[in-house]
Amino acid sequence: MLQDGWRSPPRPERKLLDGRYVRVEPLDPATHTDHLLASAQEAGADDRFRYLFEETPQDRAVLQAWTEKSSQSQDPLFFAVIDKRTGRAEGRQALMRIDENNGVIEIGHILWGPAIARSRISTEAFYLAADYIFGLGYRRFEWKCNNLNEPSKKAAARFGFQPEGVFRQHMVAKGQNRDTAWFSILDHEWPRLKAGYEAWLAPENFDADGQQRARLSF
Repeated sequence: MLQDGWRSPPRPERKLLDGRYVRVEPLDPATHTDHLLASAQEAGADDRFRYLFEETPQDRAVLQAWTEKSSQSQDPLFFAVIDKRTGRAEGRQALMRIDENNGVIEIGHILWGPAIARSRISTEAFYLAADYIFGLGYRRFEWKCNNLNEPSKKAAARFGFQPEGVFRQHMVAKGQNRDTAWFSILDHEWPRLKAGYEAWLAPENFDADGQQRARLSF
């Protein structure tokens, strides 16, 4: 539904998104490369990179080249995910396929390392991105993944995305066919989801070890 008076939103900026547990900040090769390399090479790296478009970085030079190129990109617009407790970049994510004319934007290129995956840090990193783009006036936030990527599909459902089906033979990735599963959140759905995130992210929802007391629900 097109709201009365809706106008094309501005493009997202390369800016800091500051949360309670995490900072989502513009990707900077000088600041983030070493931490991202350490995170990327933790045990299970090849499984985490299986459905990404790049291979697991084998050395610093490879990741340095990637961060230098990616930090200059306007679409995708890359951000590092910083654990505020340690100050380390433990992952990255991007805003991409930016379509101001139709108010559509996607979150992608997600790699949340083992130190933050399935935690309040990665959840807040997603929340900050979603709240930012809906605050700008975007109408539709998309999540897409390889249809074989069951963890990504489960994450989309947990974050409140609605499934929209599968684009068959949508891409060729690393020499393999990719059927792409599509998910979305719409602007009128965000206020309800936002309230659920804010309740879940409240400090009182976590014990001294950072474990949740109640699950994320909407």
